[in-house]
Amino acid sequence: MKFVDEAFIDIAAGDGGSGCVSFRHEKYKEFGGPNGGDGGRGGHVYAVADPNLNTLVDFRYSRRHDARNGEHGKGSDMFGAKGDDVFLKMPVGTILTDAESGEVLYEMLTPGEEVMIAKGGDGGFGNLRFKSSTNRAPRTKTPGWPGEHKSLKLELKVLADVGLLGMPNAGKSTLITAVSNARPRIADYPFTTLHPNLGVVRVGPEQSFVVADLPGLIEGASEGAGLGHLFLRHLQRTRLLLHVVDLAPFDDNVDPVAQAKAIVGELKKYDLELYNKPRWLVLNKLDMLEGEVRTKTVKDFVKRAKFKGPVFEISALTREGCEPLIRAAFQFIQGVRAAALPPEEVDPRFAPGPTDPAA
Repeated sequence: MKFVDEAFIDIAAGDGGSGCVSFRHEKYKEFGGPNGGDGGRGGHVYAVADPNLNTLVDFRYSRRHDARNGEHGKGSDMFGAKGDDVFLKMPVGTILTDAESGEVLYEMLTPGEEVMIAKGGDGGFGNLRFKSSTNRAPRTKTPGWPGEHKSLKLELKVLADVGLLGMPNAGKSTLITAVSNARPRIADYPFTTLHPNLGVVRVGPEQSFVVADLPGLIEGASEGAGLGHLFLRHLQRTRLLLHVVDLAPFDDNVDPVAQAKAIVGELKKYDLELYNKPRWLVLNKLDMLEGEVRTKTVKDFVKRAKFKGPVFEISALTREGCEPLIRAAFQFIQGVRAAALPPEEVDPRFAPGPTDPAA
C-alpha cells in the first residue's frame, strides 16, 4: 500500500429538514387542529481514530464526504427522520487543520477516539409547535438549518516511542529488522527506505515500545533535499531519537563525524524542539572493524564529534550490542511514561530516579 501522510478533503454535514404545515382532516372532526411535524436533523460528520490504519491514502482518492440531509416533517404528527451520520476512519496520529485559516482543529491521538468535525443542521419546526390558546390554527413553519461545510487538511504524524535517524545506508532498516517485527526493504544502495516503517520491539512479557525507521537524511534535508525532509514530522512525537552512524563506510573519503554533525544541523534547522529531544548515538557496522582498529575508531569518533550523551556500539547485521540498546531504550521510555502519570499509577520498577533522564 502506498504511504500517504498528507491529504486535503471537503466535508459537508447534512441540512436539516423543513417543518410541515398540516391540519387534521377526519370525518366528523371539523376543527382537528394543526398536526405538522418537525423536520429531521442533518447527519453529522465524525472522525474516528482507527489503530488498524497507517496511511491517509484513502483520502487521496476520495476527497468529498457528505452526510445525508434530514427528512422534511409530515402531517399526522410525523417528524422527519434524521440524516445518516458519516464516520471517517483515520490513522491514530492524524492532525485535522482548517485548510483556509490554518487553525488546528483536532488531533487524533487515542485509538478509538471519535470527534464531530461537522455538525448537521437542526430540523425546522412544523405548525404543531406554534399552536397556543390564542393561535389555534397556525400556518407557520420554519426551514431546516444548513449543515456545516469545511475544507480540511489531514496530516499524519506517526506515533512512535523511538525514532531512528541517520544518513542513507547507515543501517537503520537492518537495525529495526533486528530488534522488532518490522520487515522493511533492505538493499546495498542509498534511499532504499521510501516511507516510514513502524515496528514493535518486545523486551519481555507486556513490555514493548514502538520504533520508527525513516528515510535517510542528507545535508540540506530541512530545505527539501533528498527524501527525509518529507518525513521529519514523524519524529516530532517520539520520546527518544537514536542517531545511527555508519562507522565503516565503503568510501574512504566519507567522514562519519562530518555526516553526523550534518544530521544534527538539519534537525536544528527544521525544528528546535526536535533538536532538543533526547538523542543517543548508535555506532553501527562494527562487525566490519576488528580489535584495536575498532576501539580506536570508536574513541576517535566520540572525541571528534564531542558527543556527551549515551553511546552504543552495535552491529545490526549480527545483532551484537542490540540487546543492551533496546533494554536501555525501554527503561528510558518507561521512565518518561511514569513521569507523565499520577504517582499512584506508577509501576515502582519504572519510577524515575535521581539519575533517570526522565526525572
